Amino acid sequence: AVSRLISDLEFSLGFPLFIRQTGGIVPTAEATEFFREVDMMFYSLDRLATVADEIRTLSRATVRFATLPMLSFEVAPQAIRRFQARFPSARVFQEVYTSARVLELVTSRQIEIGVAQTHERRDDFDILSTHHARCVCVMEPNHALASAEELTPRDLRDEPLIMLARHTQSASYITNAFADQQISPNIVSETQPSFAAGSMAAYGCGIAFVDELSALALGDRVAAVPFNPEIPFDICILKPKNMPFSRAAEALHNELHDGICTALEQAAQGHKI
Repeated sequence: AVSRLISDLEFSLGFPLFIRQTGGIVPTAEATEFFREVDMMFYSLDRLATVADEIRTLSRATVRFATLPMLSFEVAPQAIRRFQARFPSARVFQEVYTSARVLELVTSRQIEIGVAQTHERRDDFDILSTHHARCVCVMEPNHALASAEELTPRDLRDEPLIMLARHTQSASYITNAFADQQISPNIVSETQPSFAAGSMAAYGCGIAFVDELSALALGDRVAAVPFNPEIPFDICILKPKNMPFSRAAEALHNELHDGICTALEQAAQGHKI
């Protein structure tokens, strides 16, 4: 049966594979050359199987995303850690920027996921979800206003205030809230991002306006009191328009989404809201 298979193969190839000699057979030069090619083909097939397995398990996956500073202290690292626990060989590249820069990276398709503050509806990115955070006032835990249920512009009229940089949406909302009540805020400092403002407040530099997630990350270093009127810090998860998620990007997106939801629930419970 083996001899017949060899004969059929030689007939199909058009050249002999073995020379019959007394005591056995030896491969021809053509057979040796043909074997090398067949061996390489089987190696390639094995390699393809390996590559397919690496793709299936996300072992060779890379995800690039950009987020706001307010998520970079707690929410994003925790989401990345959960992602790594599921896919230990996958790589994650995180960049931390302002909302404007995150939008640039999303629309230019340099990243797969972006987290930013935006009220725009454009045709070059998709908003996957919007999460509603609030503005809180943070101060030293022993501050006289730390036990208040909420703080208004009138409550803060004589307090030294730490404002977010004036080019931000949040700073504009806060400034308008004081203007609506015809109160001039006593601004002693401006800074960016929220965590920097919160840290200044923790050291007694004044009362800072920050988002709930930054206040949560600051922990016991500060007391956090809601600001009235409510100032939105809406967080949007974005992706480039018409750019399908990779499986790795989808998995990381889910972790970020769940992490933001959980953090906002924790923040609400901690801020008497």
